[in-house]
Amino acid sequence: MFYLLSLFYYFYFSIVGIYIIFLPKVLSGIGYDASEIGIIFAASPLVRFILPFLFIKGMQLSIKIFNAALFLIVASALSFYLSLENFYALLASNIALGIGMSLVLPYIETIALHSIGKEIYGKARLFGSLGFIVVALVLVKFLNSAYIALDFLFVMTFLTAITAFKVQKAFPKALTQKQEENHNDINLLKDWQLWLGFILVQMSFGAMYNFFTIYETDHGISLNTTIYLWSFGVFIEVIMFFFQGKLLHKNLLKILQFTVLSAVLRWFLVFAFPQNLGVLFFAQALHALSFALFHSAAISYLFNLYKNKALAQQLFSGMSYGLGGLMGALLSGYIYEWYPSYLFLSSSVIAFGAFVFISLWSKKVRKS
Repeated sequence: MFYLLSLFYYFYFSIVGIYIIFLPKVLSGIGYDASEIGIIFAASPLVRFILPFLFIKGMQLSIKIFNAALFLIVASALSFYLSLENFYALLASNIALGIGMSLVLPYIETIALHSIGKEIYGKARLFGSLGFIVVALVLVKFLNSAYIALDFLFVMTFLTAITAFKVQKAFPKALTQKQEENHNDINLLKDWQLWLGFILVQMSFGAMYNFFTIYETDHGISLNTTIYLWSFGVFIEVIMFFFQGKLLHKNLLKILQFTVLSAVLRWFLVFAFPQNLGVLFFAQALHALSFALFHSAAISYLFNLYKNKALAQQLFSGMSYGLGGLMGALLSGYIYEWYPSYLFLSSSVIAFGAFVFISLWSKKVRKS
């Protein structure tokens, strides 16, 4: 199961690498403005946010629906060829891809935590980071037209679908078991400080995911160097995923607070020193904390906090990467269009807000 999960993460996050590193630059190159790019890239997080509420209302993810989601991600990747130069058609393609990917990942994460545990999870998940690095370094050498990026996107979605299907076949009970976990014990309103903190963390990443490549190249950093910055951050992330097992036995809430503070510093450094490569590489090194360790600590904390573990993972995906990603994409698009030099300063402020709310949640837990 470990090797199968590792393959899934490798292909899945190769898609993410293509999507967030290259597609914004591709769209900018064929004439889309910053606000249009922000809207297009907000579509997938919007779907990711909406879907979990269907499951709160009683909808169950059956094997049939799971397999349909795998088909959808392949079909939507194909549809990009036809929709690339039409804003509304491209928006529809993004929505379809978002539906498929937001159904698949949370349940694979649940399978991973059930079958290999949080101590080994990072070692499987690091293959996703490797996929992200490899596709970045390879695609930058071949990206002489927009359709090259789409070729890579289609191949990786196809391989992701095949691997996810095999994971589901190897662990089918994750989608069919009738267990205590099917009871919804998650109260978003009661636990609002924690969930708002998660939303704001991912919202702060909106500038990074949607505009970092454009931002740095606009400041005179070459595309090749920008790709090296991306790759370095993910390389450090791989190291963190490999060695983080022992850290996840510590106080997870303190880890969450520490990692969010690292995001505050990271975004401020990108804002203050957009052309200083030494500072930029240091800021990218903080990706190990602000993303890798934060992500593992967050899903592990929710896995322990709630009985409905699959729904907890899907809500984390929906609220954090969904609603937070949606708001981050929209906000960063408009900020970069109107006040481009303050893009990453706004991210730093948002991340500090996340630290405040997670600290409030931690204080509430200690009192209860």
